[in-house]
Amino acid sequence: MKRNPITLITAVVLLVIFFFMLFTFQVRQTEVAVVTTFGKYSRSIEKPGFRFRLPWPIQKVYPFDNRIQSFERKFDQTITRDQINMIIAVYVGWRIADPKIFLESFSGDVTTAEERLEPLVRHAKSSVIGDHAFSDLISTNEAALKFDQVEKEILAAVQAQAKGNYGIQIEHLGIKQLGLPESITSTVFERMRAERQRLVTMYQSEGNRAASIIKSTADGDATEIIATAKAEAIRITGEAEKKAAEHYAEFEKNPELAIFLFDLKALEQSLKERTSLILDQQTPPFNMLNGAVTPGASIPSKK
Repeated sequence: MKRNPITLITAVVLLVIFFFMLFTFQVRQTEVAVVTTFGKYSRSIEKPGFRFRLPWPIQKVYPFDNRIQSFERKFDQTITRDQINMIIAVYVGWRIADPKIFLESFSGDVTTAEERLEPLVRHAKSSVIGDHAFSDLISTNEAALKFDQVEKEILAAVQAQAKGNYGIQIEHLGIKQLGLPESITSTVFERMRAERQRLVTMYQSEGNRAASIIKSTADGDATEIIATAKAEAIRITGEAEKKAAEHYAEFEKNPELAIFLFDLKALEQSLKERTSLILDQQTPPFNMLNGAVTPGASIPSKK
Protein backbone atom coordinates (compact mmCIF):
# COMPACT_ATOMS: atom_id res chain seq x y z
CA MET A 1 0.00 0.00 0.00
CA LYS A 2 1.47 3.29 -1.14
CA ARG A 3 1.65 6.15 1.34
CA ASN A 4 1.12 9.74 0.35
CA PRO A 5 4.45 11.69 0.53
CA ILE A 6 2.62 14.71 1.98
CA THR A 7 1.30 12.57 4.80
CA LEU A 8 4.78 11.28 5.56
CA ILE A 9 6.26 14.81 5.57
CA THR A 10 3.48 16.05 7.83
CA ALA A 11 4.06 13.15 10.20
CA VAL A 12 7.81 13.87 10.33
CA VAL A 13 7.22 17.58 11.00
CA LEU A 14 4.77 16.78 13.78
CA LEU A 15 7.23 14.29 15.26
CA VAL A 16 10.00 16.90 15.23
CA ILE A 17 7.71 19.47 16.85
CA PHE A 18 6.65 16.92 19.48
CA PHE A 19 10.34 16.11 20.15
CA PHE A 20 11.19 19.77 20.61
CA MET A 21 8.23 20.27 22.93
CA LEU A 22 9.29 17.28 25.05
CA PHE A 23 13.07 17.77 25.09
CA THR A 24 13.65 21.55 24.75
CA PHE A 25 12.37 24.75 26.28
CA GLN A 26 12.91 28.45 25.65
CA VAL A 27 14.09 31.10 28.11
CA ARG A 28 13.00 34.57 26.95
CA GLN A 29 14.98 37.78 27.22
CA THR A 30 12.96 38.90 30.26
CA GLU A 31 13.09 35.56 32.08
CA VAL A 32 15.25 33.33 34.24
CA ALA A 33 14.49 29.66 34.81
CA VAL A 34 15.12 26.83 37.24
CA VAL A 35 15.23 23.16 36.14
CA THR A 36 14.45 20.44 38.69
CA THR A 37 15.04 16.70 38.29
CA PHE A 38 12.57 14.51 40.14
CA GLY A 39 11.59 17.55 42.20
CA LYS A 40 15.13 18.49 43.22
CA TYR A 41 17.10 21.50 42.03
CA SER A 42 19.20 20.77 38.95
CA ARG A 43 20.36 24.06 37.41
CA SER A 44 19.54 27.76 36.93
CA ILE A 45 19.40 29.45 33.54
CA GLU A 46 19.80 33.23 33.41
CA LYS A 47 20.64 33.75 29.73
CA PRO A 48 17.97 33.68 26.99
CA GLY A 49 17.81 30.91 24.35
CA PHE A 50 16.71 27.30 23.77
CA ARG A 51 17.83 24.66 26.26
CA PHE A 52 17.65 20.84 26.39
CA ARG A 53 15.64 19.02 29.04
CA LEU A 54 14.29 15.60 29.83
CA PRO A 55 10.52 15.25 29.52
CA TRP A 56 8.17 15.54 32.44
CA PRO A 57 7.95 13.97 35.03
CA ILE A 58 11.74 13.55 35.00
CA GLN A 59 12.52 17.24 34.72
CA LYS A 60 10.38 20.33 35.21
CA VAL A 61 11.11 23.94 34.21
CA TYR A 62 10.08 26.95 36.36
CA PRO A 63 10.31 30.22 34.39
CA PHE A 64 10.32 33.53 36.33
CA ASP A 65 9.89 37.09 35.12
CA ASN A 66 13.23 38.81 35.71
CA ARG A 67 12.03 42.39 35.14
CA ILE A 68 11.88 44.86 38.03
CA GLN A 69 8.72 44.39 40.08
CA SER A 70 7.09 47.31 41.88
CA PHE A 71 6.00 46.95 45.48
CA GLU A 72 4.54 49.66 47.72
CA ARG A 73 4.40 49.49 51.48
CA LYS A 74 1.20 50.97 52.88
CA PHE A 75 1.11 53.82 55.39
CA ASP A 76 2.12 52.86 58.92
CA GLN A 77 3.34 54.75 61.94
CA THR A 78 7.00 55.06 62.86
CA ILE A 79 8.61 56.85 65.81
CA THR A 80 11.66 59.07 65.33
CA ARG A 81 14.63 59.30 67.70
CA ASP A 82 13.09 62.34 69.40
CA GLN A 83 9.82 60.44 69.97
CA ILE A 84 7.70 62.05 67.24
CA ASN A 85 5.16 59.79 65.57
CA MET A 86 5.19 59.86 61.76
CA ILE A 87 3.23 58.10 59.02
CA ILE A 88 5.45 56.91 56.17
CA ALA A 89 4.79 55.04 52.91
CA VAL A 90 7.71 53.31 51.15
CA TYR A 91 8.04 51.98 47.59
CA VAL A 92 10.40 49.20 46.49
CA GLY A 93 11.68 48.02 43.11
CA TRP A 94 12.94 44.41 43.14
CA ARG A 95 13.85 41.55 40.82
CA ILE A 96 14.94 37.91 41.11
CA ALA A 97 18.69 37.67 41.67
CA ASP A 98 19.00 33.96 42.59
CA PRO A 99 16.30 31.79 40.93
CA LYS A 100 17.19 28.75 43.08
CA ILE A 101 16.68 30.51 46.43
CA PHE A 102 13.59 32.28 45.08
CA LEU A 103 12.00 28.95 44.08
CA GLU A 104 12.85 27.30 47.37
CA SER A 105 11.59 30.29 49.40
CA PHE A 106 8.30 31.05 47.63
CA SER A 107 7.69 28.15 45.18
CA GLY A 108 7.96 30.82 42.48
CA ASP A 109 4.94 32.81 43.72
CA VAL A 110 5.47 36.60 43.34
CA THR A 111 2.57 37.43 45.68
CA THR A 112 4.09 35.33 48.44
CA ALA A 113 7.45 37.02 47.83
CA GLU A 114 5.95 40.47 48.33
CA GLU A 115 4.15 39.28 51.47
CA ARG A 116 7.54 38.24 52.87
CA LEU A 117 9.16 41.50 51.78
CA GLU A 118 6.55 43.60 53.57
CA PRO A 119 7.69 42.90 57.19
CA LEU A 120 11.32 43.08 56.08
CA VAL A 121 10.83 46.60 54.70
CA ARG A 122 8.76 47.65 57.70
CA HIS A 123 11.40 46.50 60.18
CA ALA A 124 14.26 48.20 58.26
CA LYS A 125 12.28 51.43 57.94
CA SER A 126 11.38 51.51 61.66
CA SER A 127 14.98 50.78 62.65
CA VAL A 128 16.48 53.52 60.45
CA ILE A 129 13.83 56.17 61.26
CA GLY A 130 14.32 55.40 64.95
CA ASP A 131 17.98 56.44 64.61
CA HIS A 132 17.11 59.83 63.07
CA ALA A 133 15.55 62.99 64.47
CA PHE A 134 12.33 64.45 63.11
CA SER A 135 14.28 67.41 61.66
CA ASP A 136 16.24 65.02 59.41
CA LEU A 137 13.01 64.41 57.45
CA ILE A 138 10.96 67.59 57.92
CA SER A 139 12.64 70.94 58.51
CA THR A 140 12.50 74.55 57.39
CA ASN A 141 16.28 74.40 57.01
CA GLU A 142 16.98 72.59 53.74
CA ALA A 143 20.64 72.06 54.61
CA ALA A 144 19.65 70.06 57.72
CA LEU A 145 17.55 67.51 55.80
CA LYS A 146 18.91 63.96 55.49
CA PHE A 147 16.17 62.53 53.28
CA ASP A 148 18.50 60.86 50.77
CA GLN A 149 20.67 59.43 53.54
CA VAL A 150 17.63 57.90 55.28
CA GLU A 151 16.49 56.24 52.03
CA LYS A 152 19.98 54.82 51.40
CA GLU A 153 20.17 53.40 54.93
CA ILE A 154 16.78 51.67 54.58
CA LEU A 155 17.80 50.30 51.16
CA ALA A 156 21.07 48.90 52.54
CA ALA A 157 19.28 47.25 55.46
CA VAL A 158 16.70 45.57 53.19
CA GLN A 159 19.23 44.54 50.52
CA ALA A 160 21.42 42.66 52.97
CA GLN A 161 18.58 40.36 54.06
CA ALA A 162 16.50 40.09 50.88
CA LYS A 163 19.25 38.72 48.67
CA GLY A 164 20.67 36.18 51.11
CA ASN A 165 17.35 34.91 52.46
CA TYR A 166 15.03 35.17 49.46
CA GLY A 167 17.22 35.46 46.35
CA ILE A 168 15.78 38.94 45.69
CA GLN A 169 17.78 41.97 44.59
CA ILE A 170 16.36 45.32 45.77
CA GLU A 171 17.14 47.73 42.92
CA HIS A 172 15.71 50.89 44.46
CA LEU A 173 13.80 52.04 47.51
CA GLY A 174 12.34 55.40 48.42
CA ILE A 175 9.94 57.21 50.70
CA LYS A 176 6.78 57.92 48.72
CA GLN A 177 4.82 59.93 51.29
CA LEU A 178 5.27 61.45 54.72
CA GLY A 179 2.45 62.31 57.05
CA LEU A 180 1.70 63.25 60.62
CA PRO A 181 -1.07 61.94 62.88
CA GLU A 182 -3.78 64.53 63.37
CA SER A 183 -3.19 64.57 67.12
CA ILE A 184 0.34 65.98 66.80
CA THR A 185 0.02 68.11 63.64
CA SER A 186 -0.50 71.37 65.55
CA THR A 187 2.45 70.59 67.84
CA VAL A 188 4.73 69.96 64.88
CA PHE A 189 3.60 73.14 63.12
CA GLU A 190 4.28 75.12 66.30
CA ARG A 191 7.73 73.58 66.49
CA MET A 192 8.41 74.47 62.85
CA ARG A 193 7.20 78.02 63.51
CA ALA A 194 9.54 78.28 66.51
CA GLU A 195 12.43 77.01 64.41
CA ARG A 196 11.65 79.55 61.70
CA GLN A 197 11.47 82.32 64.33
CA ARG A 198 14.85 81.21 65.68
CA LEU A 199 16.31 81.59 62.19
CA VAL A 200 14.72 85.04 61.83
CA THR A 201 16.21 86.11 65.16
CA MET A 202 19.62 84.76 64.17
CA TYR A 203 19.56 86.59 60.81
CA GLN A 204 18.40 89.82 62.51
CA SER A 205 21.20 89.52 65.05
CA GLU A 206 23.76 89.00 62.28
CA GLY A 207 22.34 91.98 60.39
CA ASN A 208 22.46 94.21 63.48
CA ARG A 209 26.03 93.14 64.17
CA ALA A 210 27.06 93.87 60.58
CA ALA A 211 25.25 97.25 60.74
CA SER A 212 27.08 98.13 63.98
CA ILE A 213 30.43 97.29 62.37
CA ILE A 214 29.60 99.40 59.30
CA LYS A 215 28.37 102.31 61.46
CA SER A 216 31.43 102.14 63.70
CA THR A 217 33.72 102.13 60.66
CA ALA A 218 31.80 105.04 59.10
CA ASP A 219 31.96 107.04 62.37
CA GLY A 220 35.70 106.45 62.60
CA ASP A 221 36.19 107.53 58.99
CA ALA A 222 34.00 110.63 59.55
CA THR A 223 35.94 111.60 62.69
CA GLU A 224 39.21 111.22 60.81
CA ILE A 225 37.93 113.27 57.85
CA ILE A 226 36.60 116.04 60.13
CA ALA A 227 39.88 116.15 62.06
CA THR A 228 41.84 116.35 58.80
CA ALA A 229 39.52 119.12 57.50
CA LYS A 230 39.86 121.12 60.73
CA ALA A 231 43.61 120.82 60.64
CA GLU A 232 43.62 121.96 57.02
CA ALA A 233 41.30 124.88 57.88
CA ILE A 234 43.59 125.93 60.73
CA ARG A 235 46.59 125.73 58.40
CA ILE A 236 44.86 127.83 55.71
CA THR A 237 43.65 130.35 58.30
CA GLY A 238 47.15 130.66 59.68
CA GLU A 239 48.60 131.24 56.23
CA ALA A 240 45.90 133.84 55.51
CA GLU A 241 46.52 135.64 58.78
CA LYS A 242 50.24 135.58 58.05
CA LYS A 243 49.70 137.15 54.64
CA ALA A 244 47.25 139.67 56.08
CA ALA A 245 49.80 140.64 58.70
CA GLU A 246 52.35 141.19 55.95
CA HIS A 247 49.88 143.47 54.09
CA TYR A 248 49.01 145.35 57.27
CA ALA A 249 52.70 145.95 57.86
CA GLU A 250 52.97 147.48 54.39
CA PHE A 251 49.87 149.62 55.01
CA GLU A 252 51.38 150.93 58.26
CA LYS A 253 54.44 152.06 56.31
CA ASN A 254 52.22 153.93 53.76
CA PRO A 255 48.79 154.85 55.27
CA GLU A 256 47.77 156.96 52.28
CA LEU A 257 48.24 154.01 49.93
CA ALA A 258 46.12 151.86 52.25
CA ILE A 259 43.31 154.44 52.27
CA PHE A 260 43.48 154.73 48.50
CA LEU A 261 43.27 150.95 48.00
CA PHE A 262 40.35 150.61 50.42
CA ASP A 263 38.44 153.42 48.64
CA LEU A 264 39.20 151.90 45.27
CA LYS A 265 37.92 148.50 46.44
CA ALA A 266 34.74 150.05 47.81
CA LEU A 267 34.18 151.97 44.56
CA GLU A 268 34.65 148.76 42.56
CA GLN A 269 32.10 146.88 44.67
CA SER A 270 29.56 149.72 44.30
CA LEU A 271 29.79 149.79 40.52
CA LYS A 272 29.69 146.02 39.98
CA GLU A 273 26.08 146.01 38.72
CA ARG A 274 24.50 148.36 36.12
CA THR A 275 23.83 151.38 38.37
CA SER A 276 22.88 155.08 38.16
CA LEU A 277 24.06 157.17 41.09
CA ILE A 278 23.13 160.72 42.18
CA LEU A 279 25.40 161.82 45.00
CA ASP A 280 27.66 164.46 46.37
CA GLN A 281 31.03 164.45 44.67
CA GLN A 282 32.76 164.74 48.03
CA THR A 283 31.21 161.53 49.40
CA PRO A 284 33.92 158.92 49.88
CA PRO A 285 34.90 156.90 47.97
CA PHE A 286 33.18 158.59 45.05
CA ASN A 287 35.28 161.70 45.57
CA MET A 288 37.93 159.74 43.68
CA LEU A 289 35.90 160.43 40.54
CA ASN A 290 36.39 164.21 40.80
CA GLY A 291 37.84 165.42 37.56
CA ALA A 292 36.87 162.18 35.81
CA VAL A 293 33.26 163.35 35.08
CA THR A 294 31.65 166.74 34.39
CA PRO A 295 29.41 168.24 37.10
CA GLY A 296 25.72 167.11 36.87
CA ALA A 297 26.52 164.21 34.56
CA SER A 298 25.46 160.70 35.59
CA ILE A 299 28.23 158.22 36.32
CA PRO A 300 28.24 155.37 33.80
CA SER A 301 27.87 151.95 35.32
CA LYS A 302 30.70 149.44 35.18
CA LYS A 303 29.98 146.29 33.22
